[in-house]
Amino acid sequence: MRNRLSFFWALLPVLLMALAPALFQTASANEKVYVIRVEGLIDNGLNMYIDRGISAAESDAQAIGVILHMDTFGGLVDAADKIRKRMLASDIPIVTLVDANAASAGALISFAGDHIFMVPGGSIGAATVVDGTGEKADEKMQSYMRGLMRSTAEAKGYNPRIAEAMVDERIVIEDVIGEGELLTLSASEALELDISSATVRSLREVAEEMGWEMADLFNVEERWEESVIRFFASPVLQSLLMLMMLGGLYFELQSPGVGFAGAVAGIGALLFFLPLYIMGLAQFWEIFIVLLGVGLIIVEIFVLPGFGIAGFTGAVLLLFGLFASLVGNVGFNFPQLNDMRTELWTVVLTLLLAIAFIASTMRYVMKTPFFSKLILTKSTDKASGYTSYDSRDDLLGQEGIALTTLRISGTAKIGNRRVDVVSDGDYIDKGSRVKVVSTAAGQVVVSRVEDW
Repeated sequence: MRNRLSFFWALLPVLLMALAPALFQTASANEKVYVIRVEGLIDNGLNMYIDRGISAAESDAQAIGVILHMDTFGGLVDAADKIRKRMLASDIPIVTLVDANAASAGALISFAGDHIFMVPGGSIGAATVVDGTGEKADEKMQSYMRGLMRSTAEAKGYNPRIAEAMVDERIVIEDVIGEGELLTLSASEALELDISSATVRSLREVAEEMGWEMADLFNVEERWEESVIRFFASPVLQSLLMLMMLGGLYFELQSPGVGFAGAVAGIGALLFFLPLYIMGLAQFWEIFIVLLGVGLIIVEIFVLPGFGIAGFTGAVLLLFGLFASLVGNVGFNFPQLNDMRTELWTVVLTLLLAIAFIASTMRYVMKTPFFSKLILTKSTDKASGYTSYDSRDDLLGQEGIALTTLRISGTAKIGNRRVDVVSDGDYIDKGSRVKVVSTAAGQVVVSRVEDW
């Protein structure tokens, strides 16, 4: 009996060592590491997806970390800044796996993580800010980006000079980068400069480097609505949707009625505003301003033609409403102009494209048989035998007396006829002598005769 007990106690340590992996695996089998993909253009739609993923990890008691699986050439600075702030404010460990590229805004996001890992052949850097035309932005914007990169690197223990050199080619770092060169690091260079913690080949190797090898990798899938929002909220598509609105509105007003052009403008407006409204960019008052602008343009064309005030005001409100819908403003509190360069360029370039599109369509496309079936292109003028009003050309040049005060419009006696007339701009008192200066479109326009 004693020998059996001695054998049992001698064998117990061996059994515990053999069972230890299984015991530890059972204890940590429920631990999770959230994997969030950072792919394609960095925009406000991606910001929503990343914010949701980090929030889910923070609220999950079994989550022990987050891995950003990154492959991006950059995107919008304001969206990257939102992601950066979200990462810095999180208590859960967040690391980045640079799987190919972390350029521009992607580099900024990478520096906001606790660790950076890179695959062989990966690269990080080239964070110079460019404007809507693809040209290098001004020094004020570059300075802002340098500050973001420097402060983020300092917050996470990276070399801030390395981060700044990715934005400013004037920075010289001995044995790293010379003057006139913009810093981009390969995986081996990043490892040598302590920017990267390790060179790995997979997410599982990242987990092993972090001591998370026993945890499950949980992929945060992008929801369909987030994918749709990202698609329609991209700057390129936003420009195309605005082009649909402006072009469709123009051709609909050329041939009034609910037709093809009006439907195109309506669909473009819906697809433009809905994603922006969901993301919290487009506010109700901004949409109202756009509608008000369209309404004033319609008033200018059909109610008060010729004066220009309503049309000009409507055009300004329309463009301002579109611009404000793209900007992350709070009420009338807008970011600084440099922070809105992308949105400003989007509106300006879209306006130029709309002008070019309308001009080319009027000259070439409208002459095709297919287009003529969708839009009324045939002439309906008097020379073609069409008229929608009684001609008053016989009154042109005649003089008469204002029977009412002409506060723009009123009544005058021209010859022996009582005629509804419109002043050419000035108020004309009752009893003043007037002269007919225009009868275009059946509207009798008069001016005051000074010597009476």
